[in-house]
Amino acid sequence: MCPDVLSPAVYLQYEVPKSLLTRNVVFCVSCADLVLLGIGFHHAGLGLSDRKLVEEAFTHGVLSVLFTTRTLAMGVNLPAHLVVIKSTMQYVAGSCEEYSEADILQMIGRAGRPQFDTSATAVIMTKVQTRDKYMKLMNGMEVIESSLHGHLVEHLNAEIVLQTISDVNMALDWIRSTFLYIRALKNPTHYGFTADFDKHGIEAQLQELCLKNLNSLSSIDLISMDEDINIKPTEAGRLMARYCVAFDTMKQFSKVDGSESLSDLVELVSKSKELSEIQLRVNEKRSLNSFNKDKNRTTIRFPLNGKIKSSEMKVNCLIQAQLGCISIQDFGLSQDTAKIFRIGLRISKCLSEFLSQRSKTGFTALLNSIILAKCFQSKLWENSPYVSKQLEKIGQTLSTAMVNAGLTTFTKIEQINPRELELIVNRHPPFGNQIRESVLHLPKYEVCVEQLPRYNSSSAEIFVKVILTNQTQLQSKRTSPDRHFVSLLIGNADNSVVCLHKLTDLILLKCGTWSKKIEVTRTSKGDELSVNLISSQYVGLDVQQRLMVHYTTLKGFGVQGHSDSCTIADAHPGPKQQLSASASGSAVQVGSQNQAWKRPADRESSFSSYLSDLKSRSDALAQTPVKRLKMKLEEQPLLVSMQKFAFKPKPAPRPLSCHDGSWIKASDTQQTAESDEGFGFHEDERRWKAETASRLSHSSWMIPGTNSRCLSSGQNRISTCHSQNQNDVFLQIPAVTFDLGNEWDDFDDEKLLRASEDPRAEAQWLQTELRVSEAKRLQQAVPGEAPGKAGCATSWSASSSRNAFLSCRGQLVSQQKEVSVFESYVQLTQPAGLTQTERREVSSPAFWSRRGGSSD
Repeated sequence: MCPDVLSPAVYLQYEVPKSLLTRNVVFCVSCADLVLLGIGFHHAGLGLSDRKLVEEAFTHGVLSVLFTTRTLAMGVNLPAHLVVIKSTMQYVAGSCEEYSEADILQMIGRAGRPQFDTSATAVIMTKVQTRDKYMKLMNGMEVIESSLHGHLVEHLNAEIVLQTISDVNMALDWIRSTFLYIRALKNPTHYGFTADFDKHGIEAQLQELCLKNLNSLSSIDLISMDEDINIKPTEAGRLMARYCVAFDTMKQFSKVDGSESLSDLVELVSKSKELSEIQLRVNEKRSLNSFNKDKNRTTIRFPLNGKIKSSEMKVNCLIQAQLGCISIQDFGLSQDTAKIFRIGLRISKCLSEFLSQRSKTGFTALLNSIILAKCFQSKLWENSPYVSKQLEKIGQTLSTAMVNAGLTTFTKIEQINPRELELIVNRHPPFGNQIRESVLHLPKYEVCVEQLPRYNSSSAEIFVKVILTNQTQLQSKRTSPDRHFVSLLIGNADNSVVCLHKLTDLILLKCGTWSKKIEVTRTSKGDELSVNLISSQYVGLDVQQRLMVHYTTLKGFGVQGHSDSCTIADAHPGPKQQLSASASGSAVQVGSQNQAWKRPADRESSFSSYLSDLKSRSDALAQTPVKRLKMKLEEQPLLVSMQKFAFKPKPAPRPLSCHDGSWIKASDTQQTAESDEGFGFHEDERRWKAETASRLSHSSWMIPGTNSRCLSSGQNRISTCHSQNQNDVFLQIPAVTFDLGNEWDDFDDEKLLRASEDPRAEAQWLQTELRVSEAKRLQQAVPGEAPGKAGCATSWSASSSRNAFLSCRGQLVSQQKEVSVFESYVQLTQPAGLTQTERREVSSPAFWSRRGGSSD
């Protein structure tokens, strides 16, 4: 049955009691009786459904009289034949003040129903003092005054950004063309000027006001002014004009020191000038305090101290309640929340861009401002589990159901079966497929960060790569809008910004990846970097990583400033070599052993720093596999023609022989040099060998010549044979095999340590070793015969000495050192016997422990 044919009593009996006559709407019995009599009420405290029911009843004439608050001035369509404004005063912030002229005109504009009435009546009840004011207003005789003087600083900045004003004189000319200038000449008292001033006096006052606002803009670097009074806009001024931000708000932004947390930035936005119009009503305090602190319900993320008692605290509480998906039932609070987020979105964007164009300091505040701007866009916290709320067709109710089912990330939503998703949200197919498709076509990112092998004590270089992992899927369809982008932000331990770069989806769709090399400066507070990839609109797509950067610690060991140097002694008596390293301009040279290192004053701390850095790098790097090169001599020698190794074939040198164990001290090294020349040694190498042999001449021995053509050395022998053609020389060398192994059972530390001893002592040690080895071999060959009485005519050449040396020590000591010491100037013969001193040394346990055996 249509409500129009019902009497008011019948209509209200069936419809009104269901919603209006409730605890939250009707506060007393008399009010309920008034509703039943056709008298209603309308205010911001009513629920949405109740308000719609009251508006419908008044529109259809069921309610004859409707009492309202200033909601009539907020765009509510309630046309009436008669509108009565009982009072022109309203209670605002603890005091009563007049309604604005715009509100009065909005309320009296409700009088008259175009489809029913040809005329209407509006009644204004006011004080005697303001009667003339409203008479002029109703008759259209009210003089309109300018309000530019209250916002002159914002307009000046906008004109400077548009380049309408480029110097002070142009600013003065611009203000003369405004409506403010015209009204100030006619009504100077309305703008705070003295009524006695003439035209020149009023112009002087306006010029002073203009210069004051220009200086205010310049004080926080919104504009730049030079000595010639030229004016140029800055990037901060452009942001202020682009986002229409008030000057007082920009002044608060300029006070940010860079260490603000996310809660600090929320408080900063709530104190902005644009949100100062939000009023705190008495009946809202109870709901706001329950949002702030309540043990029986979900509360805001960053609770406020004390109770809600100011409009700034109200704005802060509503922002956190909306971001935390806390249900706001109060209609007035929900209306204020919508207004706060409309204004807060542009304020947060302006804040993030303002901090990004500042100096490289303030990484924490910049990161939190970018996150806060994204939170205002998505109306969720950055770690909120209600990520599904960002998808189309998903509201608060369905998102809550998905969170209760454990679907708190996009990955989980993508992996779930569509039919199971439909059961969770109680929807029919193909709803699950549509939600899953929306998630599949969201951009997914991956960030790869690695350190390049270019670093020193003060700087390093890293390589950053951003990958769009689902590039192929996004080519056909995308859920995110075209303006979506991600911000790559890298900061160090000193709260400084290392890198800030914005990457749009359109750029990543073309190539799929983006990479960049970034130089990192070492900081005093740590070597860790924070790498963040923040989405501009979506919660749940961010990527965050940590990277420990390694630097050299050369500055802690003897490097003083930029010109100091440290020297490292050369263990080999060969030519000197130099090694330079570019670590903060320092040089490292390899030279003489006599020059000592220069060490810093705080030696212990620098060494401890080196050890700690070395340990951290060792823990970070993977363990290097170790293999041991094992060499084995075969019993069957190889016959190699030496003719192909010689640059200039020469006759073989006169062989050496031994006469009954007689030893002669060498007087020169000519014969050794001639024998080496046959193998193609270079001139500088022969000269170096000659100098080395002269330094160690007291330990070198040569054997007189002999007519023997074969030189042997027991089992492992090297023999030189001549054929009929004197130009063909064959060298009989032992066959050597190499093997890689992991076992280190036969590792001899004593032999490894002896590698750094003096070469002359090394030669004496080798000479004794060879004598003992030959004596033991002869003793085994002739049982019972003393080693010193063996009559073998075996001779040893330089080559046989070298191979014998390599066979016992080549696995542990550098072959380069052994060849340089023994190849050219060590000449040994078969020992005729051991001296008494050598016998004592052989019988000592220390000698056999060095050889890896025992004296038994």
